[in-house]
Amino acid sequence: MAAQNLIGFDNLPQTIPHFCIESFRRNNKADALSYKIKDAWENLSGEAVIEKIRHIALGLSELGVQAGDRVAIISENRPEWSLTDLAILSLRAVNVPIYTTQAVEQIRYILEDSGAKILCISGKKILQHAENAIQSVERLEKLIFFDADAVPADSNKALTLAEIEKRGEELQKIDAETFENNLSKLEAGDLATIIYTSGTTGEPKGVMLTHENVTSNVLGISKGLPIRASDRSLAVLPLSHIFERMVFYVLCSNGVSIHYCPSFDQLASYLSEVRPTIMTAVPRLFEQVYHKIVKKGKAAGGWKTSLFDWALQVGQEYWEAKDKHESVSPILALKHSIASRLVFAKWRAGVGGSIRFFVSGGAPLSKKLTNAFWAAGIPILQGYGMTEACIISANLPDDSKVGSIGKPFEGVEIKIAEADGEILVRGKNVMKGYLNKPEETAKVIDDQGFYHTGDVGYEDADGHFFITDRKKDLFKLSNGKYVAPQQVESLLKQSPLVSQAVAVGSGRKQVGALIVPDWETFKQTLEEEGINAEGTREEMCKNPFVIKRMQRDAIEFTREMNDYERVKRVYLLPREFSIDKGEMTPTLKIKRNVIDEKYEEAIDEICGS
Repeated sequence: MAAQNLIGFDNLPQTIPHFCIESFRRNNKADALSYKIKDAWENLSGEAVIEKIRHIALGLSELGVQAGDRVAIISENRPEWSLTDLAILSLRAVNVPIYTTQAVEQIRYILEDSGAKILCISGKKILQHAENAIQSVERLEKLIFFDADAVPADSNKALTLAEIEKRGEELQKIDAETFENNLSKLEAGDLATIIYTSGTTGEPKGVMLTHENVTSNVLGISKGLPIRASDRSLAVLPLSHIFERMVFYVLCSNGVSIHYCPSFDQLASYLSEVRPTIMTAVPRLFEQVYHKIVKKGKAAGGWKTSLFDWALQVGQEYWEAKDKHESVSPILALKHSIASRLVFAKWRAGVGGSIRFFVSGGAPLSKKLTNAFWAAGIPILQGYGMTEACIISANLPDDSKVGSIGKPFEGVEIKIAEADGEILVRGKNVMKGYLNKPEETAKVIDDQGFYHTGDVGYEDADGHFFITDRKKDLFKLSNGKYVAPQQVESLLKQSPLVSQAVAVGSGRKQVGALIVPDWETFKQTLEEEGINAEGTREEMCKNPFVIKRMQRDAIEFTREMNDYERVKRVYLLPREFSIDKGEMTPTLKIKRNVIDEKYEEAIDEICGS
């Protein structure tokens, strides 16, 4: 088990740099951190990583960064993100991560509210996006660029990370003890990071996490998940998010080789090159992969499509039985073995061929999709966490229930509120509070130390926890019945015709759905079924025959729900919901209040006013 890799960590100071640096030193892998430049992979050994952290930290201290100072980072995934993070923390300073997709006004707010004195920026593209916000924040003393060619010629504040590192290297020659002396002053209760919640309503709140919040969670997760020092991981989710950030610390502390993928567009090629054994992802990624697989299988034609459909059905039957701990008949076991060799082997090859398990978080994953991947020999472990409480729970490879968020990790307590079913969490993983917002903190952390998550759920007889929806997202129909929109949306997104879906109907007669089709697949399906769908996307969205076809899938995929929860009518939209239009948060959560207001007439039309 992974805990074996952390023997002796309980004796270390409970701080993030101590955990990570000790692991880099102990394992000293040649490919501790790996990244791609053009067409070639570059590796940093454990020893090289420690040196870089040391030099960056000393360079920052020479710039005047002291304990408690805020240093912000806005960058895509790359090793500089992690190296700078650990260097900042080594100085008892505080890392303030910013999403690259954050709106300009929110970037400005975060920089001002956190009191950041230095901002680290990856390159030209990010600078161009954030420049207006940066220029308006007078408190910023320095800008540090990861890419040297991004430094503005007319800036007297700008330096490169290479320059910072060089300064630190010179300081190290003069005084070899400074870094270790700084590190020795770091304590578990020190503030490590302020992560701003993306917030579906209102302004972002700065979540204050201490080193102990993180390291206690690292130990608990490491004792639960079977992580090996021989594992390889591919980091594609943004490090500015608590999920991937925590995963980095966990993998790093366990000696796992970490490879950086800067964007989802490059994921397919990176999977085949890295062949990861452990990886984190979000439901959106699995949905896209699944729909591509289904589309390819359906397009094969003839006996190949028949074989594909048969394998999917066998897989569902097989894993539903396994998940319920029911006996699998010899005939079904044989069918699954054949399906695995002839069909599912290609699925496994598509994700690199070496995956031991994925960990999924951020949103619920549909049962049908989860069953399909497990049956294909690609375990997806649904987990649960949030910025305010790090990673709370997850399914384990040998103790998993499809549809659940698993059991809490060691050191984390989950309780279901008797009054309304809200999920409450307590443990060392729970945040110190919201920055500058004591009243908001008091609203979510009660006098017993339980954090009120805002999620509604239940615990089954085996101790697995399930989420039904966000407490504030539940809406009531005019007949008094309550609907959990995430459950409806999860079912709708099983359809290969659906790219995005939002369940609507608050205060109305019936449930409807705003749907953005997967246009390529949808057009192909319409053509195959002889439905006339010429014209622009906007014209197609108004075509009654096109609408009726999508409605057919919506009705079919929500059939398992209670009658009042089923989608009765749909409204098609030509373009995806986006962060830029204010419809989604940087973590890709729907802002339901914005959607309800923006599409009020459409909702009235399909749900009844």
